[in-house]
Amino acid sequence: MREELYDERVDVPRTAPLSADLAASQPWKAFTLLVVTYFITIVDFTIVNVALPTIGRELRFPESGLQWLVTAYGLTFAGFLLLGGRAADLLGRRRVLMAGLAVFTASSLAGGLASSDTFLIVMRGIQGLGAALVLPAALSIVTNMFAEGAERNKALGIWGGVGALGGTVGLLAGGLLVTYAGWRYIFFFNVPIGVAALVLVPRMVPESFSGSGPRRYDAWGAVSVTASLLVLVYAISQAPVAGWTAFRTVAMLAGGVALFVLFLVVETRVSAPLLPLRLFRLGSVAGSNAVGFLLGTSFLTFVFVGTLYMQQVLGFSALATGAAWMTASVTSLACANLSQRLVTKTSPRLVMVFGMALIGAGILWAALCLPNQAPSNGSFWRDLAAPFFVAGMGTAFTFIPTSIGALAGVAERDAGVASGLLNTAQNFGGAIGVAVASSIAASYAHTLAQHGDAAAVALTGGFTRALVVCGLSGLAAIPVAFALIRRRR
Repeated sequence: MREELYDERVDVPRTAPLSADLAASQPWKAFTLLVVTYFITIVDFTIVNVALPTIGRELRFPESGLQWLVTAYGLTFAGFLLLGGRAADLLGRRRVLMAGLAVFTASSLAGGLASSDTFLIVMRGIQGLGAALVLPAALSIVTNMFAEGAERNKALGIWGGVGALGGTVGLLAGGLLVTYAGWRYIFFFNVPIGVAALVLVPRMVPESFSGSGPRRYDAWGAVSVTASLLVLVYAISQAPVAGWTAFRTVAMLAGGVALFVLFLVVETRVSAPLLPLRLFRLGSVAGSNAVGFLLGTSFLTFVFVGTLYMQQVLGFSALATGAAWMTASVTSLACANLSQRLVTKTSPRLVMVFGMALIGAGILWAALCLPNQAPSNGSFWRDLAAPFFVAGMGTAFTFIPTSIGALAGVAERDAGVASGLLNTAQNFGGAIGVAVASSIAASYAHTLAQHGDAAAVALTGGFTRALVVCGLSGLAAIPVAFALIRRRR
């Protein structure tokens, strides 16, 4: 039996099964399912990192090609997020969510069955495309299921806590699966979750559209911004290998910037832009995205550098490295509820400033501890656990208010693209941070090695310099937040 519905959280009448009406009346059940879909896309950012040596040996990856298992996912994810967000607004958020889940699940299954390096890299890229459809669609559905205020803050508080938890859980899950099941199960892990979500989403999640404005597609805007992000992320990811001053690097960076300028020009001239520039008139949107970018350059890069340090200098196994990062994850999860309450009682700006201060301080503390460590006397619990706790606490007080602030005051018709914009900022910041940190660490370690320092000492020196830059970028978010975000309860 079908009936005509009008959901108060969307602008357009729709025909839907009674199960969708039930989902609308019980949004927290639908929210739980959406959080699970979000979680698997975040976990996939890092779950493959600790398995890279094993995959390289079994599939005979060339040394220069192994990094593409990480880069391919990040390239397509960052490049298609804005397009995925606008597609969700125009085509239907639940519809795009299901399409993304289907792509993500199928490519995960194919990746687990891969028998060559090239095929696995291609599947990782398609996984990133699926995630770019899932994430903004899911977040915009959440935004439209809850009215702005305490209920939405509670939902986005949980959402931000899951985001902070996902990356480090990926490291632990990757270590467990590689150790006890094999690297292929890193990909098979997503399949039953994706299939279950595809079955449950039509029954639990209500459909919603952008109900006002022309339904036109900004083809030039989509092509220019996607190409711009792809070129920039690719150039930055390759710069540590090719050199920052190499002609190829400079030419690609210039081309990426030119494409982005073209995108901005297009957005000012079309009637239905992919990214409505009016969003940046909201100080909370502009400021939260700027802080989100610096969150990527600091904490997401910290995870990358810290993982390499523990494996290459301290000799940690994949499982031990993932377990070490759980100190940050557990602390973040424990503080998530407090962060959400503080945002509701004070303002997103104050809470995210506090969070970024903790992240910056925790990373700089870790940088100070690294020179005291060596493979013979290094101790995680003595020297690094406390900085990890501090930085992990900071993620709870940053991911949550940036998620809330980036969507505060955004009209329902723009919820998808605003969600995509925030995640683009965070992941683009992570891509830049990793590239810069890799370049700093490699160049300084090479200098120390030329002066006769032992390999472990040279690597430690390089990682220390990289973490100092990460920590300072985290602290830079404090004046940015105060400058761009107006005080708002």
